[in-house]
Amino acid sequence: MTGMAGILLSLAALIYFAYRGVSVLILAPLMALVAVLFSQAPLLASYTQVFMPALAGFVALYFPLFLLGAVFGKLMEASGSAAAIGRGLAERLGARHAILAVVLACALLTYGGVSLFVVAFAVYPIAAALFREAGVPQRLIPASIALGAFTFTMTALPGTPAIQNAIPMPFFNTTPFAAPGLGIVGGALMLALGAAWLLWRSRSARRAGEGYGGEASAAAIADEDLREHAQGEGYDIAELDAAAASAAGPSLALAVAAPIILVVALNYVFSSWLIPAMDTGYLAAPEYGATSVDKVRGVWAIIAALALSIAMLLAVHAKRIQKPRRALDDGASASVLPVLNTASQVGFGAVIASLPAFAAIRDAVLGIAPGNPLVSLAVAVNVLAGITGSASGGMSIALQTLGAHYLEMAQAASIAPELLHRVTAIATGGLDALPHNGAVITLLAICKLTHRQSYFDIFMVAVLSPIAALIAVVALGTLFGAF
Repeated sequence: MTGMAGILLSLAALIYFAYRGVSVLILAPLMALVAVLFSQAPLLASYTQVFMPALAGFVALYFPLFLLGAVFGKLMEASGSAAAIGRGLAERLGARHAILAVVLACALLTYGGVSLFVVAFAVYPIAAALFREAGVPQRLIPASIALGAFTFTMTALPGTPAIQNAIPMPFFNTTPFAAPGLGIVGGALMLALGAAWLLWRSRSARRAGEGYGGEASAAAIADEDLREHAQGEGYDIAELDAAAASAAGPSLALAVAAPIILVVALNYVFSSWLIPAMDTGYLAAPEYGATSVDKVRGVWAIIAALALSIAMLLAVHAKRIQKPRRALDDGASASVLPVLNTASQVGFGAVIASLPAFAAIRDAVLGIAPGNPLVSLAVAVNVLAGITGSASGGMSIALQTLGAHYLEMAQAASIAPELLHRVTAIATGGLDALPHNGAVITLLAICKLTHRQSYFDIFMVAVLSPIAALIAVVALGTLFGAF
């Protein structure tokens, strides 16, 4: 009983203090040790022999993706490509379709591998100008950015280089394009439901006589708080503002085609054709982890696609990127904190899973809809993402602790691993966007708005819409399998 109380207390404290802004690097090991104390397990051994190996294992596997993704995003920003996509779509769609322009701009950038932080800084000034011209309430900007940046492009669309689409690959021996049909269906539902909500809210505000407004809310978030968020991610406020305001970027066609289409296309070519055709028998040797190409080709494909896209960005935009070395350094620095934050949450999950009381939690989760492991998997991943306030963190905990069980259950039920992959990825988007989520807090800070002003709409497009899409995908997957 005390062991279960310790787990619940540690989870509650993790949520509370994360919401209050305490670093996960400090929180995760401390809260794990709280649970250990209640369970009367060895304290130091749990930290050095369980927490740290789990943390190190995550970093060893996924740090290249965080590193290359951050560098790619920094080069997109430095070359003016990020801002060019936002401006180009805004000019073509016009203020009349302000919400759609913002959503699509964010979607193109994140589907191409640019981080939410860069996207928000690049798109926010454009969104503010469009919304003001169209008379759309300022309070809808965060939800519009959220819909495009961390819903369907993060979890559902096949081939996305987002870490949420990469983490399931070694567990299920899949590629970033697992169950593409279901991914497209889920992504389309998220986009349709979220856009319908935002458009309805905009029309309701117009009927009520509400315009852009919000000028007084600009002081709601102190500048030093916003600077903390930026510096915490390795960025400088002045540089990001300058990049977003710059008008000397490339054309929309070049900004989209050169890096973004290239990332997705190369990802597919490597994962489906080139890597499977390689002679990789050496992977069975102990020095290479005694593994197989199926377990690594997904990660290899994303690494190769991002690396080549980075090289192309540097070549195509050599004149626009004035300080390439600094851009590379800043991108590399910006990758460290996110990967360590997520890895710390993985370490927390590993410690919790090692405690005797966790067996009751595991059995309860696996017992949900015993005839359909997809339902149990979807619930487990979504709940853990909500508890940790992190899509990748919740997914990692679920798969580290229960991934092997779900794979066995799926095999027994003749369920394709690709279906497990897509359900897992989509399930990370939903409860992860509760108010204590770091991306939500950062987004509101960038938009100079508060939870009270804008979170309800974020909840509708980034929590309820993805959950509705998840339910549809699980139902379709149950009826028709992976497609």
